[in-house]
Amino acid sequence: MSAARTAPGGFEARYRDHADPWGFASSAYEREKYARTVAALGDRRFPAALELGCSIGVLTALLAERCDHLVALDGAPTAVAAARERLGDRTGIDVREGLVPEDLPAGPWDLVVASEVLYYLGHELLDATVRALAASLSPGGLLLAVHWTGTAASHHMHADEVHARLLAEPGLRGRHAELAAGYRLDVLERAG
Repeated sequence: MSAARTAPGGFEARYRDHADPWGFASSAYEREKYARTVAALGDRRFPAALELGCSIGVLTALLAERCDHLVALDGAPTAVAAARERLGDRTGIDVREGLVPEDLPAGPWDLVVASEVLYYLGHELLDATVRALAASLSPGGLLLAVHWTGTAASHHMHADEVHARLLAEPGLRGRHAELAAGYRLDVLERAG
């Protein structure tokens, strides 16, 4: 078991070298994944939402259309600045710099979105994060997780293991699952 994480400074360096290092704003794959992510939420509106690993705010902008108040968190200062610029003066969006799980804002949350972020945590940090997220959801609140199913040296575990750990959390129950070319998506609901 490891309390490790991928070094936050590595992400900051990537954003300093390239404004959109993963092609979030330009990739057809990302556009399709974001569309499926938002569609998986159904037609529900969320009073209070939290996005983990918001990067430059591309998915954040789409989620904001469905949320009254959205807190978006990322550990790379350059990405946070880019997200703030992308989102402009839109009301109801609060982009913050912070690490997971240490800087998780207090809920309760009606929606938590973890897109392409949880596999950067070691086992102990992931388990602590999952417990904290489950506890922070309001009754009937949703946790949507979507992760690339490829492998990378910076990942502490595969997407399948991350999602298995989410689905094993007693405070959550699976509600919707998709396996697409290149990623998996699960929507979980606070149990009880």
